[in-house]
Amino acid sequence: MNIDPHNHEQAYKNWKAGGAKLDGIQTENAVLLRQYLNDMEIGANVSPVTKKGSRSYGRLRNLKSKLLSLTLVFEKELHILSLQELDNKELEILGLFKRMRDGEILSRKNKGKPLKAVGTYVKTFKAFWHWYQRYQRKNGVDLKDITTDLDGRDAKPSFNYFTIEDVKKLCNEAKYEYKVLMMFLFDTGIRAPTELMNVKLSDLEWNLKTEHYTLNIREETSKTFGRKIKLLLCSDILKEYIQKNKLKNQDYLFTKKHHIVNQYLKNLGYRVLNVGKIAEKQRGNRTEVLVSEGITMYDFRHGSACYWLPRYKSESALKYRFGWKKSDMIHYYTELLGMKDTIEEDDLYVDISKTELEKQIMEKGKQMEIMQEQLQEQDKQLKDQDTKMQEILNVVKALHLERQVEQQVVIQTPT
Repeated sequence: MNIDPHNHEQAYKNWKAGGAKLDGIQTENAVLLRQYLNDMEIGANVSPVTKKGSRSYGRLRNLKSKLLSLTLVFEKELHILSLQELDNKELEILGLFKRMRDGEILSRKNKGKPLKAVGTYVKTFKAFWHWYQRYQRKNGVDLKDITTDLDGRDAKPSFNYFTIEDVKKLCNEAKYEYKVLMMFLFDTGIRAPTELMNVKLSDLEWNLKTEHYTLNIREETSKTFGRKIKLLLCSDILKEYIQKNKLKNQDYLFTKKHHIVNQYLKNLGYRVLNVGKIAEKQRGNRTEVLVSEGITMYDFRHGSACYWLPRYKSESALKYRFGWKKSDMIHYYTELLGMKDTIEEDDLYVDISKTELEKQIMEKGKQMEIMQEQLQEQDKQLKDQDTKMQEILNVVKALHLERQVEQQVVIQTPT
């Protein structure tokens, strides 16, 4: 069984068991939203261009929350009683989402604060409306696509960038278990807490030859796909940690709650690297001093991506390590921070077309063949010359011997 650190499954099932309430909106709209969520839960009427099958409980909770907020806004700002009325309000919807981006529409949960991540709301509405089109088509009703001109882009969330040297500074001031965790996070770039919390000792394999671990991030625990990656930075301290805690095969490596870990990292990051801001929060009669905008586990994935980017020889290998399917995720996570131009003159061959390279290789091959033939011919000639030289030497020796014999005959002849 996988660990669900955000408790998505239980929370969603509790909501359904409690009557699947969607407070504040028209009954007709609530019924429609529940139908949509039920379809997404079993994978019915999904878009032909998206993956088949049921949606995760995390996705279902996200859809429920955002669609409830959107429906409340539609009913209030566009004065509608039924979501079907949106079919004739294309321009009004465009204007409404612009007002959201301008900060004029307040959040349902964060009272008094503007609604954030409007692009995510746009994508949620697009998904819902396309489902609604398919749903109504089965009932003989054709609805036009009113989402064509909606912009689903969002400003990229900010993150705290730090180097391996910064991580070492943090480790020097951290408790032992957090030191191990930080090195593991930075080395692996693993998604935290979802993938992180599900790592067991059995997912590690020790390589006797290279003396490092290989981590198996299982398919069922990953957001995208399973993968096996080498741990080149944290293997030594991780091995020590495993032995010290006497972990067994099915034990999870890290068990601390993610919100506790994040709060510790924020405090540590502010104290050591001066990252974040001090904020006061009222809890009853007492005031707590907390760090906001500080370092979290999410930042370690960004920092890890920046560290490994210039060290991997291929883009596909880097994407595999981090579980990315699209190349644009590389820029999303690194923003090319801390990068430098490492091109060398020898690397310029990548600008030559494949055809040109093939021609050059063939030409070089022909030249090599000619040179080989020439060398063979020269070798043959040298052998022939050696044979001739030997013959000459033999003749010279014979003549020399003959002369010596003649001289001896002359000396022995009587006068």
